[in-house]
Amino acid sequence: MGLKEKVVQIYEIFFQGDDPSCDKPNFWDEFFLLKVNIGHIESEFDKLSNESLLGLKDNLNLLFYKAVQALKEENPIRVINALHTLCALIRGVFKKSVGDFGFDVINILIGFDSAETVMQQMVENLNRILTEEYPVILKLQVLKFLQVLATATDNISQNTLLEYILINSVFESLIQILGNAALRQILGHDTVLVLTLFIQYRKYESANQYIVKLSILDDELALTGYAQVVHNALFDFNRSYAVRNIEPQGGWFSALASMVGNMFVADEKQIAAVRSNDSILLALYEAIHLNRNFITALTHTHTPSTPATPPSSPVLSPGNPLLNQVPKTDPALLEPTCQPTNLLVTFLEYSSVVLQDTKDETQHNNAKLCLIILTCISEDQYANSLMHDINMNFRVPLHRMPMRHRKMKVEKDISSRPLVCAVLDLMVEFIMSHMMKTFPLELYLKCLGITHRVLCYQKKCRVRIQYPWKELWTALINLLKFILSNEGSLVKRQNNIFHLSSKIMNIFNTFITYGDTFLPNPNSYDELYYEIIRMHQLLSYTTNDGESKDSAARLTNHLVNIRAIVNHFTPKVDAWSAAKQLSSLTEEQVLEVVRANYDTLTLKLQDNLDQFDRYSEKPREMGYFTQLVRSITVEVCQKIVVAKMLAKFPFKDPVVCGLAFLNPSTRGDLPSSSVTAVARRFPSVVPEHLLQQLEEEFTTYQVISASELPTYTPESTRVDQYWGQDKGWRSNCLTVESLVYASRTRPSILVQDIKIRNPSKNSVVVNLDQIGQTELKDAKVSKAR
Repeated sequence: MGLKEKVVQIYEIFFQGDDPSCDKPNFWDEFFLLKVNIGHIESEFDKLSNESLLGLKDNLNLLFYKAVQALKEENPIRVINALHTLCALIRGVFKKSVGDFGFDVINILIGFDSAETVMQQMVENLNRILTEEYPVILKLQVLKFLQVLATATDNISQNTLLEYILINSVFESLIQILGNAALRQILGHDTVLVLTLFIQYRKYESANQYIVKLSILDDELALTGYAQVVHNALFDFNRSYAVRNIEPQGGWFSALASMVGNMFVADEKQIAAVRSNDSILLALYEAIHLNRNFITALTHTHTPSTPATPPSSPVLSPGNPLLNQVPKTDPALLEPTCQPTNLLVTFLEYSSVVLQDTKDETQHNNAKLCLIILTCISEDQYANSLMHDINMNFRVPLHRMPMRHRKMKVEKDISSRPLVCAVLDLMVEFIMSHMMKTFPLELYLKCLGITHRVLCYQKKCRVRIQYPWKELWTALINLLKFILSNEGSLVKRQNNIFHLSSKIMNIFNTFITYGDTFLPNPNSYDELYYEIIRMHQLLSYTTNDGESKDSAARLTNHLVNIRAIVNHFTPKVDAWSAAKQLSSLTEEQVLEVVRANYDTLTLKLQDNLDQFDRYSEKPREMGYFTQLVRSITVEVCQKIVVAKMLAKFPFKDPVVCGLAFLNPSTRGDLPSSSVTAVARRFPSVVPEHLLQQLEEEFTTYQVISASELPTYTPESTRVDQYWGQDKGWRSNCLTVESLVYASRTRPSILVQDIKIRNPSKNSVVVNLDQIGQTELKDAKVSKAR
C-alpha cells in the first residue's frame, strides 16, 4: 500500500468523524501550511451519504471556521490554503445538496448559530486583503474564491450563502480595484465578473444592495476603469476575429478552398468565443442600464499606443486548480492603433460580428443582448447627444456578413463620422442580411425599435446629420417585399408580421410627418416620396384574421398616409408620362412631378409617432436574463473544472514529455534516443535487449521518404489512428552495418563484416552483390562459412 500525504491522512480523519486537532495546540498553524488536496476533499464528499454528511456537521463547521480564522494570518501560504479549503468545502457541500435530501447548506457548512458572525468575519478578511497592501496574487485568489462562491449553484438566486455577501458587502473593495490602474490591468476582468454575478442575486425578488450601489456610483475613475475592462475584452475579440478572417492572397484556388471550407466547417471557436463574452456583455448591460453616469465612460475617448490586452498575470502554482485562471492573449496578434476610440466604438464593431450569424442559439442570445444594450443607449438623452455630436467623429470598422453577391470585408478607408451613423449602418446591415426562413422576428423588432428611437431624438432636438437615408428606406422596403413574398410561411411559424410591418410603417410615417425637422435638405424629402411611390405594390396583405386581427387593424391605420401618397402621385406620374409619350421615367423625371404636386397632397396627422415604450427588463426580459445568468454560472464552473484537470495533469512527467516522438510532424527533429527513453519506463513492453533494435527502427522511420509513410494531416488525422495503420514500410526497411578489416601481417587480405537487421516480423529476401574484384589485380574472394 502506497504512502499517503500527511494532509490526506488528516482529511480522512475528519471525514471519519474524528477531530485530529484534539490535544494539539499547534495543529491548525501547521495544517494550513500543508498544500491543499482539493480533489481528495471533493472525493470524500462524493463517498458520503446524506445521513453521513449530516453526522459530519460539527467537523465541517470546525474546518470552515478555522479556515476563516486563517484568513487573518500574515503568512500568504496559510491564507491561500485557507481559501482553497473554503472552495473545496463549498463545492463539496453544494454538490451534495442537489440531491433529494433537503438539508440546509448553511447549517452543514457553518452552523445556524454562528453563521452570521463567521460570514461577517470572512467578508471582513476578504475586504482587508483586497484593499490593503497584500500581494496581487493573493488579491486574485480572493476574487477567484468569490467566483466559486457565486457559482456554487446553477441558479444563483438559490445560493443562500450570498445573503451574507449582501449583508456584508465587498462592493467598495471591488470599486477600489477598478479605480486603480495598476491593479485593474491584472484583476479587472475578475473584479467585473464578481460584481456582475452578485448583481444577479434575487434581482427581481428583493432589494439587492449591489444594484443600488452601482446605480448611484459616481466615481469617475472607477466607472472609467469598469469601461476599460469591458473595452479590453471586446477589443481582443474584434482583433482575433479580424486576424482569422484576413482574405487569402493565394489566387482563385485558395479563394475557392476557403469558401468551401467556410460552407461546411462549423466555426466552433467562434461560438465558444461569443459564449465566453456573455459575462462581459452582461456587465456592460448592467452598467448602462443601472447607471446614467456610465454613459460618460462609454464614450470616453482614448488613443491606445499599446495593445489593449492587459499584461499577463503572475504565474500561479499548479496546486491551485480552483483559483488559477487568468485569461491570456497573444499580444503578437494585436497591433497598436493610433485611431481615437472608445468603448462604444469597440462595442459597435463587436456587435457587427455577432449580428452576422444568429442561427446558433448562443450567437442568437448574444446578438439579442447587443441589441438590448443598443436599445438602452438609444433611449438615453445624453448618450444620443454624444452620438450626434459632429465634433465627436470616429472611424468605426463594421464587419459585414458574407453573401453571394459580396465578399466578407471591412471597409479599409472608413470615413470619420458621428457615432449615430455607425449605429444606423449596423441596423441597415442587419435588416438586409437576415431575411431567411428562420426569420429572427424578435431581433428585427429590436432593430427597428433602435432606429425609431434615434429618429425620435433627432425630431425632438431638430438634429440634422449627413446620412444616406436612402439606404435605410431601401432596406425597409426590401424587408416589406420579403414579408409579403413569404407571408404564408412566416404566419405558420407564429410570426406576427402585422406588428413588424406596423413598426416599419411607423418609421416611414415619422419621416413623412417630421422629416422636415431632421432630414439634411429638401432633396432628401423628395427622395423619400419617390421611394414611397415605388412601394405601391407592397400595401396588400392577405392574412388579416385570427390572433393577428388587432395587429392587422393597427397596420391598416398606419398605412393611411402611405396609401394617400401613392394614390395622389401615381396618377400624376402616369399623366405626365402619357403627356410626354414616355413608356418609362427616370428618377429625376418622377422627382420633377413630385415637386410640382406637393400643394394638392392631403395627409392625416397621426398621433404618438414620436413616442415609444421605454425599455423595461421586468417582466418582459426576465426569462431571457435568468437563462443567460444560468449559462454564465455554468460556464464559469466549467472553466474551474478545466483548470483543475490541467493542474492535475502531469505535464512535467518524463513519459509525457517524451511522447513528442509520436507526432509525425516532428519525426526528423528528435534524437533517436527519445523513443528509448520512454521505452525504458515500460520494460514489459520493450525488454532491455531490444532497445537497440527499437532505436534503429526509429532512425529508419526518421530518414525514410514521406511518400512511403501513411498520410498524416495535422488538422484531420489523429495520432492514434496514424500509428494504428499498417506500417508496410517496415517490410521494405532493413538496417545494414558494414565493417571492413585489414590484416597487418598480410595486407592483401580484406575482411568485410556485414550485419543486417530486420525490424519487422515479415521475411525479407536479401540479395548480396559482389563488386570491385575486377578492379584489383590477382584478387581472390572467399566467403566465410
